[in-house]
Amino acid sequence: MSVTVETLEKLERKITLSLPVQSIQSEVDSRLKKLARTVKMDGFRPGKVPMNVVAQRYGYSVHYEVLNDKVGEAFSRAANEAKLRVAGQPRITEKDGAPEGEMTFDAVFEVYPEVKIGDLGGAEIEKVNAAVDEAAINKTLEILRKQRRTFALRSLDSAAQDGDRVSVDFEGKIDGEPFEGGKAEGHQFQLGEGQMLKEFEEAVRGMKVGESKTFPLAFPADYHGQEVAGKTADFLVTLKKLEAAHLPEVNEALAKSLGIADGTVQGLLEDIRKNLEREVKSRLIGRNKKAAMDLLVAHAELDLPKSVVQAELDRMTEGARADLKQRGIKDADKAPIPEEIFRPQAEQRVRLGLVVAELVRANSLNASPEQIKAHIEDMAASYEKPAEVVRWYYSDNRRMAEVEAVVIENNVTEFVFGKAKMTEKTISFEDLMGQS
Repeated sequence: MSVTVETLEKLERKITLSLPVQSIQSEVDSRLKKLARTVKMDGFRPGKVPMNVVAQRYGYSVHYEVLNDKVGEAFSRAANEAKLRVAGQPRITEKDGAPEGEMTFDAVFEVYPEVKIGDLGGAEIEKVNAAVDEAAINKTLEILRKQRRTFALRSLDSAAQDGDRVSVDFEGKIDGEPFEGGKAEGHQFQLGEGQMLKEFEEAVRGMKVGESKTFPLAFPADYHGQEVAGKTADFLVTLKKLEAAHLPEVNEALAKSLGIADGTVQGLLEDIRKNLEREVKSRLIGRNKKAAMDLLVAHAELDLPKSVVQAELDRMTEGARADLKQRGIKDADKAPIPEEIFRPQAEQRVRLGLVVAELVRANSLNASPEQIKAHIEDMAASYEKPAEVVRWYYSDNRRMAEVEAVVIENNVTEFVFGKAKMTEKTISFEDLMGQS
């Protein structure tokens, strides 16, 4: 076998492969003989089918298989000899005009790029910190109480106020004409919680049971109902039922209903704190990790292999189809999903993956067994039976690979923060959690 390697453009390469026809035919004959020993055909006993009949029936397919195998093996050997890191699958085409007794093929493919990471020493990066305060604990406690609130009918002369649960009949018209979704009977919602548009809640606030009111409502231009977006409707609303909310007291009964082991208020507050601290830790890791990865990519130079980007595009498109199917969309498998909408994200993922891989290789940032074990134990600590969770992770190679990837990302994050000019910033719990 003779091999030549040609550089086309950027990451694209071409290898020319020459294979002796005799070696291909010998392998075809060998496989046909083997096949003849087991093949079943009408009119012949098993193992007694004449070779010419076997060759006539299966010759083409066997020849095709052998050719694929031989070319694949030749390509692998050539790529290894040339020390090429092949990205994706090669496109192989047969060439005309090969010397007698030979078959010649062109294999066009891409190689992984050389990744150059600039000096991070002069780069600036911000590391955020946050803590769980009493206000966060109290706010979470109120949410838990609201989730367990009960409702009781209010007196007929009571006026609707924020916190009440109301049941209303309503009908809206635009230019005197009803519209889809503009009418309902016995519609129920909590007043003051933003479940309805602001003008609707303002109209209901202060109403009494049996009272009716008309009012204009301007739908926002970005309203999800496109047929009414940006238009003004006239609504007639009637209050049918009014219920006051009653929040459970913060006592041992509430603690027990929330599964607190010792059934005390102090135990409940401590449980809330631990859960919030766990969430804060996760959010901080995610936010700081993103900052490190963004900085790393910004200081890296590389060409992107088109084949790897295409594979990522295919994966994302299939994911979108699976999501549509899960939502019950008809013919989701045939839905037109232009892959270009995913291209920026796909390119960013590929770029980040290649840069991280190079940094890990160059600086020995692979995950150690001790790091993986510590990470799993940390995740398992929040469960009732940590040992079972640890066994669950160690029993599946895929789950272990996911943990290893996370640990490597953490190693990369620490490396970047250790190299760059880091400033620390403390933000509020609300800012970290994306709350107002």
